[in-house]
Amino acid sequence: MVITIVQIPRNAAKPDKAASIEGAKKSAPLYRDVKGLLRKDFLNGDDCGGGVYLWESREAAEAWFNDEWWGWIEERFGARPTLTYFDHYLTVDNMVGEIRVDGQPIEIAEEAAE
Repeated sequence: MVITIVQIPRNAAKPDKAASIEGAKKSAPLYRDVKGLLRKDFLNGDDCGGGVYLWESREAAEAWFNDEWWGWIEERFGARPTLTYFDHYLTVDNMVGEIRVDGQPIEIAEEAAE
């Protein structure tokens, strides 16, 4: 799996939580059927907005982040984003109480953490 982080610089003040959620809700449906996208988390930082994307593969991510995407984002937000790729192997998911490798739950002995 691959994680990508997109950061889009902003020239205005950071939107408050309600405005950020409303903006994300408007674009969220666009991501429901993106091939190979497992999850997208929207970000609202002090100096930029963006997203964290979890992909099945780098190929799926590269298919989405194409020349058309770069132009769409620049036109929409008036700034060129940064895009960083990370290989992703292991997740600690405390919301469901799992540790996963490549998306599959595993068991790790408590002693291993000591």
